[in-house]
Amino acid sequence: MKHSYLGVRFFSVFFAFLLGITVALAKDFVVVIDAGHGGRDAGALGNKAKEKDINLGVALKLGRLIENNIPGVKVVYTRSKDVYLTLQERANIANRAEGDLFISIHTNSIDKKSPNRKTVTGASTWTLGLHRSKENLEVAKRENSVIYLENDFSTRYEGFDPNSTESYIIFEFMQYKHMEQSINFASDIQHEFVSEAGRVDRGVRQAGFWVLAKTSMPAVLVELDFICNPTQERFLTSESGQSKMAKAIYNAFSKYKSDYDRKQNVGKNIGAVTTAPAPASSVAPVSSAESSSVAAEQDEDSGVTYYKVQFMALPRKLPANSKEFKGLSPVEYYKEGNMYKYTYGKSTSRDEIQAQYKKVKSLFRDAFIIKFRDGKRIK
Repeated sequence: MKHSYLGVRFFSVFFAFLLGITVALAKDFVVVIDAGHGGRDAGALGNKAKEKDINLGVALKLGRLIENNIPGVKVVYTRSKDVYLTLQERANIANRAEGDLFISIHTNSIDKKSPNRKTVTGASTWTLGLHRSKENLEVAKRENSVIYLENDFSTRYEGFDPNSTESYIIFEFMQYKHMEQSINFASDIQHEFVSEAGRVDRGVRQAGFWVLAKTSMPAVLVELDFICNPTQERFLTSESGQSKMAKAIYNAFSKYKSDYDRKQNVGKNIGAVTTAPAPASSVAPVSSAESSSVAAEQDEDSGVTYYKVQFMALPRKLPANSKEFKGLSPVEYYKEGNMYKYTYGKSTSRDEIQAQYKKVKSLFRDAFIIKFRDGKRIK
């Protein structure tokens, strides 16, 4: 009788174990949809419309499309009605939900003094990164400025000031391991904005958005179009316009989810062992296959500290004669995560590299000096 009880107990535990594996494999994919602004934060204003309402309309339509058409996906909204949330609260909701993808929905605008305020048009999709133009910085400033509505924003946001250009350097030092997935998804969204919603393509861009920096998953921020343009305002406030924008994002998400499932190979990799990735800050090795491309950083003598000027970071490797270097040569790169970071000059003397920095700064306004030791960047 005792043996019979133990046998039953063993099989109960065994089947519970198998059930646990099944549940783990069946975990829903979590997409977090963030309707920007809300409550006392109206966002950008048109002649009649408020950004917060457009964002929410598109967010809810997107969520319903996903829920009705793609099984195995859990939709989490940061807000599903007209309420105010801080940027940090939005990120916290996404992280607590253990999101697999974060989509923040916004509507663009430009300064009232701009001569093309009523004619500017086009949709853009953004990922986390350093701004490469004044225009990109202005968008980031506008979206981050909501923190001024909080009494203790300086403490909560670690001294970050949305209107201080210097504050945005913090985003350079973030190891954003989801950059590649985010950029690929952003590219698909832009394609759909053009083909599905008939928008002018303003491209995939990068800037320092707090809400993207604080979400621990692939993340994008879309700017649907310009609310300050009366024609686009009418489109974005219409039922058909919002449905088209939601359908465009949905199409891109459907492709992302299919690619995700293929890579995960759900249900077929129990017990599989994966190779750990190289440290994010390791220096990419030089190989003969790279002879036509810009050279990778070379190791220096052990313990020697030297300086370089970093002027660009991209998710792809450029050829040595790339026009994007604006005539700088020779150019080297080091790799962090999925980003290739391009540098010019090398010296053990800070004064000497400072002179080279002035040259690079005249070509790339975001250039800055970095330090290396033993072939690795020191932060």
